[in-house]
Amino acid sequence: MAFEGLADRLQGTIQKIRGKGKVNEADVKEMMREVRLALLEADVNFKVVKTFVKKVSERAVGQEVMQSLTPGQQVIKVVKEELTELMGGEQSQIAVAKRPPTVIMMVGLQGAGKTTTTGKLANLLRKKYNRKPLLVAADIYRPAAIKQLETLGKQLSMPVFSLGDQVSPVEIAKQAIEKAKEEHHDYVLIDTAGRLHIDEKLMGELEDIKELANPDEIFLVVDAMTGQDAVNVAQSFNESLGISGVVLTKLDGDTRGGAALSIRSVTEKPIKFVGMGEKLDALEPFHPERMASRILGMGDVLSLIEKAQANVDEDKAKELEKKMRTMSFTFEDFLEQLGQVKQMGPLDELIKMMPGANKMKGLDKLQVDEKQLSHVEAIIQSMTKEEKQHPETINASRKKRIARGSGRNIQEVNRLLKQFEDMKKMMKQMSGMQGKGKKKGLKFPFM
Repeated sequence: MAFEGLADRLQGTIQKIRGKGKVNEADVKEMMREVRLALLEADVNFKVVKTFVKKVSERAVGQEVMQSLTPGQQVIKVVKEELTELMGGEQSQIAVAKRPPTVIMMVGLQGAGKTTTTGKLANLLRKKYNRKPLLVAADIYRPAAIKQLETLGKQLSMPVFSLGDQVSPVEIAKQAIEKAKEEHHDYVLIDTAGRLHIDEKLMGELEDIKELANPDEIFLVVDAMTGQDAVNVAQSFNESLGISGVVLTKLDGDTRGGAALSIRSVTEKPIKFVGMGEKLDALEPFHPERMASRILGMGDVLSLIEKAQANVDEDKAKELEKKMRTMSFTFEDFLEQLGQVKQMGPLDELIKMMPGANKMKGLDKLQVDEKQLSHVEAIIQSMTKEEKQHPETINASRKKRIARGSGRNIQEVNRLLKQFEDMKKMMKQMSGMQGKGKKKGLKFPFM
């Protein structure tokens, strides 16, 4: 994920100062030198780094920090607060028009993921906010974009307004808004044309759409992988068009994260959403404080809870807890739970959201093999109902049949049965013997 290098560097730096009973100016200076290097390595704009370090330094050597009982912790608190402020301070809410529909223009360069993000945003508006969006195909220069948006509409069972590639984008936007009013859509998402580079023709067209549609939001979609280029693109679009917010895509990729920390400062426009994967539900509202906590290794419990609430059935979770306590947990329960957890996102990312996860030994080497999850599911699905409920009945001939049916080997079937038995033993320990003795390390079937 983005920020990984920055997070490692900052966490190592603050670890040195965390437990100090006394902190002097020299300590703060040394820490700030490390912080400066960490931010520059993460591709944060050098002017942004300079301002950030100056603000933290001034606060960190102030009386309030130096004379406190835990100056080390106070310095970390200052770093977190300033990091949060750097990314926007608080979550920026999406606009709602006084009279529907709310019109959102999606703008950006080609290749940033604008059309896919338009579909993801529509999906989020419907699922999280219970809205009824209309998607509008206004990129007439790239016929594939119209087709792509129509395909996304089908996947999401959502209407797409299109007049083909022979009608002007301004006319398409005009008719789409009229259609939305007639059919009582409360959001209109206009997928506009992009270019490989910013040019006058592109900006002129976007300004014409803006003048006619009078959008409530203009979201600039930028690829976080492009680093400082993303900041320059954001600055140019903002100067020409006056954007209202930024959507960062590919923040789950191997990016240094500097764009996210720089864009807010340079444009003074909030990051509204972040793309965290390929799936159509992989778009999240951006929470500066939560992101600051994750970067500093403090976890992100609220996001973890929200993911769980959205994907885990509460009644089933209570029933499962009861089964764990009474040792009646079966492979059927395990399979159902696995499905719910998979919907929450990559498991290694979920684990890193837990507070203190950065202190867990070996976490940086943790590999959650998603293919292994599929293998585990295949083995369980090849069992009969009786075998899922009573794994102890699985003898040698049954193991052969399960291995054949799942396309796996007998060793894998044996390993899963052993790990499942170990897991049940651990559940028994946790429910009945908490705090007594040392727990044996447990390997889950997908670790």
